[in-house]
This record gives sequence, C-alpha cells and structure tokens, in this order.
Amino acid sequence: MLDPSGNEAVLHCQERILLPYTQDIVTFVRVAVRLAPRDTLTKNQEALRMQRRFDLNTSIRITTDSSIRARIRAVPLRLVVLSLFVAFLVSNMAYAQAPAGPNRPAGVPDGYVITPFGYFHASCVLRLAEGETLLEDARAIQRADGTLESVAACDHPRYSASGEIVVAGGQPPSISHSWIESADTTTSTSYGKLAATWTVPPAPASNDGQTVYFFPGLEDINHVVSILQPVLGWNADFGGAWGIASWNCCPRGITVESAPVSVNSGNQIQGTIRDLCSAGTLSCSKWRVTSQDVSTGQSTMLNNTPSEGQTFNWAFAGALEVYNVVQCTDYPSNGALTFSNIALYDYNFTRISNPGWSMTIWASGLTPQCGYGGPVAAGRVTLDY
Repeated sequence: MLDPSGNEAVLHCQERILLPYTQDIVTFVRVAVRLAPRDTLTKNQEALRMQRRFDLNTSIRITTDSSIRARIRAVPLRLVVLSLFVAFLVSNMAYAQAPAGPNRPAGVPDGYVITPFGYFHASCVLRLAEGETLLEDARAIQRADGTLESVAACDHPRYSASGEIVVAGGQPPSISHSWIESADTTTSTSYGKLAATWTVPPAPASNDGQTVYFFPGLEDINHVVSILQPVLGWNADFGGAWGIASWNCCPRGITVESAPVSVNSGNQIQGTIRDLCSAGTLSCSKWRVTSQDVSTGQSTMLNNTPSEGQTFNWAFAGALEVYNVVQCTDYPSNGALTFSNIALYDYNFTRISNPGWSMTIWASGLTPQCGYGGPVAAGRVTLDY
C-alpha cells in the first residue's frame, strides 16, 4: 500500500491510525492464509515478530516506536485486542503446503507445492475454511455468511512426482509412481459411502524432505476428473509432523483442501466420504469428505463438494503416496499401516459385505524397495513399507 506521495505506508499500532486500514489488512490476511508459505518459527516467536512488523509480502506494515508506546500503555484494552488479533493470525498461518523444495525433480519450477495429486502451483491450491463451499462449477466459493467469491481456473501446468508436465488448466489427476501401493475395487453401478479408520504412525526415522500421505478415496474409473480423499500427511501441511485434511482434485485444474488439523502419533483417524443425495442416486453431484481425529474429537471437512458429473465407481480402501523418499527409513518407523473398520456402501446406502479389495503395487522397479504389499480382507487392509 502506498501513501499519496507514492511512499510505503507505515501503520502504527494506534487505533485512530490502524482502523482505517482494517479492511485492507483483513483482505491481505485472507490471501496469506490461503497461500501462506511454510514457516519454521514457533507460534510464540512468530507472534513476537508480527508484533514488531506485520508484513504479509505486501507493502502493509505495522510497527511501533517510542513516540507512541506511552499512548499504547494508556489504552491497554486496545493492545489486548490487537494481541489477540495477531495471535489469531499466527494460529491460522502456522501451516502451509510443503514447498517443492530443493529435492524436487528438475522439471518442476519454483513456486510449486506438494499435494496428494502431484506438484501444483501454489496459486492453484485452494484452502476452504469451515463453513465454506466450492460451488459445483468450481467458479466460486460460497463463504460461511453466504457471500460469493469468484475462483479463477488454474492456468499453470502441474507435474507428476517424477517431474513430468501434466497439463495447463483442468486435467484429470492420474495415478503415477507417487502412488506406492493401494487396495482398490470397482463396481458397475456406483458407491454412496466409504469409511475407514487408521492409527497415526510414528514419525519416520530419517527426514530427507520427504512427504508421505495415507488415505482412502473414491474416483470414476471411466471418467477421472477428480478424486475425493480424507488424507493423513507427514511433512505436508505441518513441517516434520502429521496432519489431516480433506481433499477434492481437480475441478478446473484447482485442488481444494479443507483447513488442516495437526494430529499426533498414536491417535485414531476416521475418514469418511459420503454422497449427499437420496438413496438410489447413481451419480450424486454433492459430497462430504470428513477427516476426523477420533482421539481428540477434532475434524475437518469439505461439505457439498462437487463431483463434477462423475459416477464414483472406483474405491480405494487405503493408499500410500510419497514424494522425495530416498531410503526406507523415510517411511514411518513401524513398517506398516492398517486401515480397519472399512465400510463400503453402494448407491442405495447398502453396505457391501465383501467389496473384493485387491492390492496393487505401483512402485515396481523403483528405488527404494521397502517390502511393499500387505494382506487384505473385507474390512481390513494393511500397507507394508
């Protein structure tokens, strides 16, 4: 923001100066929360830094100097409110998608981040807050208060895990070798619901900048436009830690994520994907994807997320997807993750007693080889690594 003379505007922490710019600050904060870069500082360190300077890669700054400190002391309530405001900003900007980083394939440019669907330009990753909905044509977000905000289509190409360009704009996601292993099944009709539970594993013994994802999911095997997934990720939304989020990729080239939630090793996760139509609807247009930490009660969801005209007839009981894994110790140290209490329902919401899960190893011939595979049963699938 520039002042009338063209110089950078410096906003002092005093009510009569701060308030006229409040809307501008909120606007930039919303952008920053959506595309916030990874920051390794702790929340307390970041809060202290932001109290000294508030600079969201824009020309807006908030500073304090000795000439106004006395006046700030005279209005302690205002300072408390400002501190709470800063703390709120920090809590909302403490996470961000993992940047592609120095270990990315040579073909992936700067400015890209890792998602469960490959490398996306950061501007093409849309994070929805609680109560927000991506409308069916993916051209607008409906905010919690009912207002609409337009969404531009993604004009950047995305890249596979190997760094191969996929396409610019809207293109169906494809399973590349970033998928290591999965258990899946198909139907000639469609599915109405999929649910599974699993336990957050321990952290990997080594950190080579890798990102590890576990999830169940639904796709249309005949017309892959998007995939719905409740996802557990390590070194994804939270650096060197586990987190959960719900995803829908990729209407109009955009990948959509719910607000991520930090989780701990040993916590039980439940992922659920369900259509929001009445029983007997073969191709439902609206779905709910929920990722829940059963141990803490925290959850995050995509509600009324669009199917983009797909018929979800391809179900994954569990899948493992990775980026930048260079050795077997880059996987969780327990060696396997089990999806249990798996429940798959047809489009009449009748539970399928034996879905016929089949294990597929996508990483054949790739390095490292870490004993992939595992047993499958009607309600239980184990992924070894």
